[in-house]
Order: sequence, then structure tokens, then C-alpha cells
Amino acid sequence: MLIALRSILFVLYLVVTVVPWGTAVVICSLFLDSTRLYWMCANWLRVAIWGARLICGVKWRVRGMEHLPTGEKQSAILLSKHQSTWETFAYPMLMPRPLAYVFKRELIYIPFFGWSMARLDMIHIDRSKRSEAWSKVAAQGKRIMGQGNWVIMFPEGTRVARGKAGEYKTGGTRLAVETGQPVVPIAMNSARCWPRKSFLLRPGTIDISIGPMIPSEGRAPAELMKEVQAWIEAEMRVLDPEAYPPGEAPRAAAAPPPAQASA
Repeated sequence: MLIALRSILFVLYLVVTVVPWGTAVVICSLFLDSTRLYWMCANWLRVAIWGARLICGVKWRVRGMEHLPTGEKQSAILLSKHQSTWETFAYPMLMPRPLAYVFKRELIYIPFFGWSMARLDMIHIDRSKRSEAWSKVAAQGKRIMGQGNWVIMFPEGTRVARGKAGEYKTGGTRLAVETGQPVVPIAMNSARCWPRKSFLLRPGTIDISIGPMIPSEGRAPAELMKEVQAWIEAEMRVLDPEAYPPGEAPRAAAAPPPAQASA
């Protein structure tokens, strides 16, 4: 009962904060450049994630930040496990560079939240038009990464249940091969606290593990995605071992670097 009450309070908190923030973003989009507008939106996502922590007890830990690009113009394609809404809100808060999400265009019609997304330099696609969608991803992805910003994609395409793996599609690695950019695999277990298809948030700690950059030069997209999938799914068994059958042993791994935890 307490979890449900806290979750309802969190949803109300999101609604109350997104309406004025989204309105301000739409108005400011007439005057601000894309980078400043992005960080304005990221600040609301920060408010949302901290609201989940304060209201529902959802904390987080991050390790592997040293694997991210460090040069001002150095770009990459982040390929992440996808279990809930939490990570889509959290990544702009956690990452030091603007992120361009690849997402279905229907999201831009969500009042206030979607209207704000539509003003950002991101890649929204019509999934019913596959060839046209890919051309848009390739063209806009190349332009965005040429500015030193990062593209983020969820290879499974949709949220998957805890302990499960979806079909890893090669769009992200195909873009990497065509642009010569490296990929960065990310494993995270947000479904422990916020399962898909549920508005109930349970208290706990979400672990995010960022893997080493993988070069794309000379690679085939399918082969590269197999490497990304192997790393993510093995790392998931390290982060959330109770979600997987006992016979599925995680890979041997070196001692992890110190985690960056929420305050």
C-alpha cells in the first residue's frame, strides 16, 4: 500500500513539474540554441530522477564513467539495456555530453513532455517506414556526432522484463560502422525498482555499468552487435544475479572500479 501511495505521489509530482517546465521549453525554443535548450530539458529530468529518489527511495550507482569519450569533439554511440522509463530519464542527467535519442515519433505528441522533445535536436522516426527511418537515422546521426554530441539507442527496441533479453537489432552498430564511431555498451537493472508496464516504483538501488568503448572500424554490424550483446547480457548477470537462473553463470570479470553513487 505504501509503495502504491508513494508511486501515485511521484506521478503527480511529474505532472505538476512537467507542465510549467514543458511550457517554458517550448517558449524558450524560440530564443535558445539547441545545446542550451537540451540542458534546460535535462534539468527537468534531473528533477524527475531526484523526485523518484526522495519520494520512492530509488537510488543509483554508476561505474565505468572512465570508459566514456573525453575529447570535446569525440563522439560515440551508446547502446544500453532497456528495462524501464527510469534510464531514459536518467541518462541525460548522468552523461556529460548532450545525447540524441532515437525514438518513435509518436512520443512527440505527448503533451508538454513530447512537445519539449520535438524542440530538441534528436532523431524521431516513423517505424512503419523502415527504409526512410534508417536514412533519417544515418543522416541525422552523422550530423549530430559531427558536432561532438553522442547518439544513444536501445538495441532491444523496447523495454524488456527483468531477467530477460530482447532481440538485439543492428541499427546502432550499423550507424557506428557507417560513421566510423565507437560504441559503448551499457548494462543496467532498473526493473528491480521500476518494472516495465507498471507505475509502481519500489525502493532500492539501480546499478549502471558502462563498458569499454568498442571500435567499429573494419567490423560488420551484426558481428559488432553480437559483441555488444554478449557484454551487456554477461554484465546483467553480475548486476542482477537473482534475476537469472542459477545455471546461467556470469562471465569472469576483473574487479570493478569504484562506483559513483547517488548522494
